[in-house]
Amino acid sequence: MAQPVVQTIPRDPALFYWILLPITVVMILTGVLRHYASILLQTAPKKQTLPQMRQTRSLLRGVNLRTNSHAISPSSFATRRNYLVTAFKDGTFLAEPENRGKPRPNPMTDPAAMEGMMGMMKGNVAMMVPQTLIMGWINAFFSGFVIMRLPFPLTPQFKAMLQSGVGTRDLDVRWVSSLSWYFLTLFGLQPVYNFILGSNNAANQMTQQMAQAQVGAGMMGPEQDPDKLFMSEAENLEVVEHYYILDGVEERLLSKLT
Repeated sequence: MAQPVVQTIPRDPALFYWILLPITVVMILTGVLRHYASILLQTAPKKQTLPQMRQTRSLLRGVNLRTNSHAISPSSFATRRNYLVTAFKDGTFLAEPENRGKPRPNPMTDPAAMEGMMGMMKGNVAMMVPQTLIMGWINAFFSGFVIMRLPFPLTPQFKAMLQSGVGTRDLDVRWVSSLSWYFLTLFGLQPVYNFILGSNNAANQMTQQMAQAQVGAGMMGPEQDPDKLFMSEAENLEVVEHYYILDGVEERLLSKLT
């Protein structure tokens, strides 16, 4: 049986020291600087009143019940769901029940909303400006180089991701271009940041994007209507299909032992 032909490309060993290693080091240092810049730019959170904390935590309680309902018995789930759905619809947990049904104020005139928007803009600037400069630097000095070959096979679907900036169709998919190495390090250095900065760091770009895009329990902003969030969560609780993970556990255990 004929073995597949392994594609070889003569490469200068100096590519490792002059392209791959500098890009990796610069990306790590940029992540560290972005972490400390985010710490300097972030504003101290304002203290919440007891009704505001109760409003936020109650919505979080509904989300946790819906996502972890399989861990409690059907009777316990039904009791909790009935209580929360009734309380959500009646506005029991609202911090300002007198404003229920009234239109929300314009976020452009609300100081709290403006402060939140400014904080998000600072985070976007700290994230986007360094990456734009680094990508321009790589395009200017390292564009078109093939710097390494992966030791494991890949499907052709990875070709566009691993060979950005290299315009050839015959190149084996395992070869990685310098521009693609930039993207791989951009999204794959979180373990390194966790080792250097700890698990609670702001260096990873994907983590920042997910945190900024997340709109749910515990993320109730001043521009959002809490009554609508409660009503939406009440509908989600009403339609959830409950199942109990311990149903038939004895039969399942005995079937594995026999």
